[in-house]
Amino acid sequence: MWPGRAAATIAGLPIDRIYAMSGLKLIVGLGNPGPEYAQTRHNAGAWYVEALAESGGARLGRDAKLHAETGKVQVAGHGVWLARPTTYMNHSGRAIVALLSYYKIAPEEMLVAHDDLDLPPGTARLKFDGGHGGQNGLRDIMGQLGHGRFHRLRLGIGHPGHKDRVTPWVLGRPGQEDGRAIRAAVDEALAVTPLAVAGDFEAAMRRLHAPRG
Repeated sequence: MWPGRAAATIAGLPIDRIYAMSGLKLIVGLGNPGPEYAQTRHNAGAWYVEALAESGGARLGRDAKLHAETGKVQVAGHGVWLARPTTYMNHSGRAIVALLSYYKIAPEEMLVAHDDLDLPPGTARLKFDGGHGGQNGLRDIMGQLGHGRFHRLRLGIGHPGHKDRVTPWVLGRPGQEDGRAIRAAVDEALAVTPLAVAGDFEAAMRRLHAPRG
């Protein structure tokens, strides 16, 4: 999608690194569409975008050509597009490609929020690039883009303990304690979102990843 970027440089830095430090223009929350999935663990990323839209006074409206519900908010003095794909999780890349192309946004200027089995409930972590870790939404996005050079917000949902229980786990609703913990992690991520939008990812990560007393 962005030919020549990996090889090109500005002031000796790869252009994809320049974009990685330039702040966010698009935030996407992954999940499955429909009321039957709205409160499931797999929709933790969508919870974050919904909370961000509510805090910014934005309404997410369906846009069929983008395969997503979209809206725009002001964060840290910057206009940021929000999106919640209307595809199922394993087809998330369809919405991502459409959104990036339509809004003319580089993947490195995007944050994708998603549930993460490898983190306990109540944990939120930011990262840039890397693999998909078995997360089907990330898997499809990376397959569509041909790389993983975008920001991620990992929202822990815990692991059921055995791989055969993963599907019903992610498609199930968390118990009260886990649900409160995931929502608390969403709130913590919201608190550092202005730093990330402004491009100060190191400060956002230090604050979000700091041990809780």
